[in-house]
Amino acid sequence: MVTDKTMLRTLGNEPPILADGRRAPDRREVSLRWLSGTFLTGITSTMLMGMALFAALDGRQQLAIPAEAYGSADSGNPGATDASVTRGGRLVTTQIASKPADRSILEVSTVVRDGDKDVVRRQPFAHVKMQLAAIHVTAETYPAFDPLAIFATDDNLPAAVNHTGALYGSDVESEVSLKTVPFPVKGTPFTLAPAMSLDEVEENVRSNGSILTDANTQLSALYYVDPRRFAADDNDVDLTAGLAARIVEENMSVSVPEQVTPNTPEYADDVIPVTQTTAIDAALVAAGYPRTDAETIASSMEPLYGAPVLNAGDVLRIGILQTGERAKIIRASLYHGAKHALTVALNDSGRFVAGSEPPTLDAIATAFDNDAAPVAAGRDLPRVYDGIYRAGLAYGMTREMIAQIVKLLASNVDFQAQLKPTDSLEAFFSVVNGQGQATSDSELLYVNARFGDTVTRFYRFEDPEDHSIDYFNEDGKSIRQFLLRNPVPTGVFTSGFGMRRHPILGFARMHTGVDWAGPRGTPIIAAGNGIVEKAGWDSGGFGNQTLIRHANGYVSSYNHQSAIAKNVVPGAKVVQGQVIGFIGATGMATGAHLHYELIVNGTKVDPLRIRLPGGKSLDGEALAKFEDERKRIDTLLSDEKAKQVASRG
Repeated sequence: MVTDKTMLRTLGNEPPILADGRRAPDRREVSLRWLSGTFLTGITSTMLMGMALFAALDGRQQLAIPAEAYGSADSGNPGATDASVTRGGRLVTTQIASKPADRSILEVSTVVRDGDKDVVRRQPFAHVKMQLAAIHVTAETYPAFDPLAIFATDDNLPAAVNHTGALYGSDVESEVSLKTVPFPVKGTPFTLAPAMSLDEVEENVRSNGSILTDANTQLSALYYVDPRRFAADDNDVDLTAGLAARIVEENMSVSVPEQVTPNTPEYADDVIPVTQTTAIDAALVAAGYPRTDAETIASSMEPLYGAPVLNAGDVLRIGILQTGERAKIIRASLYHGAKHALTVALNDSGRFVAGSEPPTLDAIATAFDNDAAPVAAGRDLPRVYDGIYRAGLAYGMTREMIAQIVKLLASNVDFQAQLKPTDSLEAFFSVVNGQGQATSDSELLYVNARFGDTVTRFYRFEDPEDHSIDYFNEDGKSIRQFLLRNPVPTGVFTSGFGMRRHPILGFARMHTGVDWAGPRGTPIIAAGNGIVEKAGWDSGGFGNQTLIRHANGYVSSYNHQSAIAKNVVPGAKVVQGQVIGFIGATGMATGAHLHYELIVNGTKVDPLRIRLPGGKSLDGEALAKFEDERKRIDTLLSDEKAKQVASRG
């Protein structure tokens, strides 16, 4: 029979391990108090950690959206916000209202050679600045990412044709044809006119002197005529000749235009719509401003506003002066809806004081529109490849034009990497009308791409010697690589250049190339333009081998191929990206791979480490003409930027 004492021991009123240590505890005995205490401690700890994590995330299901993603977005509609704002969402959305429009259509005069004439006409061009991190919506489809297609060439494509021509240095009202003929140095069909007398020369100068110019400088006289002969008074020179009066308003100064440089001060308005009641400084901090600046603005506005908080529907307008990489707040305004409430501005002493209402900005009235392009969170940003295609299609480019940009950027950009919020792409291309839509005849003239810290800029140019069309950097060097380091875009690097233990022979041996593995039949492309020296079996263990001789003493070697492509025979010309064979395991090979070698002046070198020369470089007259074309494009785009006003367009 179980006694009361035994029952109490079983329920855990006494510790299972005795203090006297005379006997081992009964395994059937358990402390329910100890067990329940441990269980409750675990539950409590789990709840506390969960609450702490929930508080840290503020109820969000994902990590915070990077501030730079919002700051770099150039949306089409200022101040748009998500109507379904929930706990953990942003109180405000940041929109730069006075950034230059991200797309503009320019009428530009171009000159095209037509037989023996130069035809000058005005054509529309689109200048776009795309923030790739924005979510661009387009109904058009684009090809899936294929590394091989990026470098591949299509021999059936027609030769590039210069439909656009070169930029003309002056504007024309309509189409103009110019014909240039050599000056007849030996004999002339024209009748020579008699020499002019001094009186006739003076009369011509008197009549035309007011319009004689040398560039932007007006000529006052000719060296062989005494300038005093043209004075109104016989005793003195008329200093008022050619002068014109200009009436300006009171307190107005007239100065020459300032050249726009990266350090030229630029003004911008940041429009911040408030979606729920919040403090002034909290709204500014949430919009990305430093806390010190936010508190300074709040302390200046509160005495004039009479309250420290803003209400839903209010709009803050922050005036920013940007000089290079430095930004400074010089004005802050508060609006109730679209109605101005107050403004504080920075005075000469560096303090914010009450100011007058700034000029009207359309972005204030549309601050709460919902058609702005949202920006994805940092971990939700697409790949570089997808970002370029989506943005390009949304901005009116054709798939062929975007594919051309991808090919030109392939040597400097990892298309499978995730986009960064600051990645951007600027392009200048011809269009057919004011809608900014490109067609198959449109041509890409300029690209400025920024991916992380890497900036790639290139210009289209037609070489006057061979009329070939290519893209060159600022120094006149082709943007295309001379040789590719990896002739198997889908391959996996398995072995480098140098000493190693041979997998078949079993002893150390110099590995004179690099290995790229892939499934049998994977295409191999030519590393560069050249002529096939050998295409066949190698008795030395390389199996099916192809040797291609390139310019300047470079030879590329492709080994262990399962098969060599058709038309790849000795003496045949190949171009960079052309499929020349397929991965295999012929010869002395343990598995399907390509053994790729690069030979320079008879010496085998490491293809991954050797410094390869760039593509074609312009020189002489061609370089001079390219410099002129590049300067015209730079001047055109910089002038267009200087003319833009504080509007989204």
